Amino acid sequence: MLTKESHLKRNIFGKDIEMAPTRDGYGIGLVEVAEKNVNVVALSADLTESTRAAKFRDLYPDRFIQMGVAEQNMVTVAVGLALQGKIPFVSTYAVFSPGRTWDQIRISVCYNNANVKLAGHHAGLSVGPDGATHQALEDLALTRVLPRLTVLAPCDAEEARKATHAAAAIKGPVYLRFSREKSPVFTTAQTPFTVGKARVLHDGKDAVIIACGPLVYEALVAADRLVEKGISVRVINMASIKPMDEETVERAARECRAVVTAEEHQVAGGLGGAVAETLARSYPVPVEMVGMRDSFGESGQPEELWRKYRLNAAAMVDAVIKVIKRKH
Repeated sequence: MLTKESHLKRNIFGKDIEMAPTRDGYGIGLVEVAEKNVNVVALSADLTESTRAAKFRDLYPDRFIQMGVAEQNMVTVAVGLALQGKIPFVSTYAVFSPGRTWDQIRISVCYNNANVKLAGHHAGLSVGPDGATHQALEDLALTRVLPRLTVLAPCDAEEARKATHAAAAIKGPVYLRFSREKSPVFTTAQTPFTVGKARVLHDGKDAVIIACGPLVYEALVAADRLVEKGISVRVINMASIKPMDEETVERAARECRAVVTAEEHQVAGGLGGAVAETLARSYPVPVEMVGMRDSFGESGQPEELWRKYRLNAAAMVDAVIKVIKRKH
């Protein structure tokens, strides 16, 4: 059990599956890496509970810094700590960092190759009622373009825990993307996670869905539904946005010849853009993208928003059918 907030839901295989937001995995992972390394410190911009840094604060108060509502200053302070040998984890909402702190990340963090770990929380539409101002839908584009910055978008809370461990082990800047809403925890402690490596979760030959974050589970749901239509779909979890596993992307394109990308982010500049850039260089095939299409979100319940903006399994089913027609 990840947290007291998690609960069970029936999954596509008819079994009970735990539900938890990916930010829960970050909170657990942060405490675990702190237990192993006394140089791990944490900074928060007045959102300690929401970003799941509270347990770290309670266990290691002398290694925790509450910066208040001062995100740009927080990143700069983290750089100073990193240059003195600490491993700072910076936690706030993704709309604030990288949204408000991009200049500090670009110059102070990345230009100096500072060992800062940036945790962007409440990414995507799942912030729900908080509305468009708090729904980070551009953060992958903002971070992926920066030199030296590793970008990770874990698919569930367990993978988020592993990604936090991986970030601590990397010598250099890392951006970690986490969601607010509960989503299925379908990986286990034994599921491999390696920065720069994608994972094939479901094999298929007619098309491939490459997804990141909570939409990976929706991709599995879509693949299951497409079986009933006689369509065999491969599903790839691309948690490592940068560096991207270009070899796995190209192999899937060669073998399936039709690609769908899925992300809770603008289709411009995120996972879809990264996949399209890779295939344009190596093996061009038809590509359809599931994501936000040049639009802000709005207030509403997460399920309603995913349905309205077509960030769900139904949208992926339609995208697969469309991209298969294009390849023929």
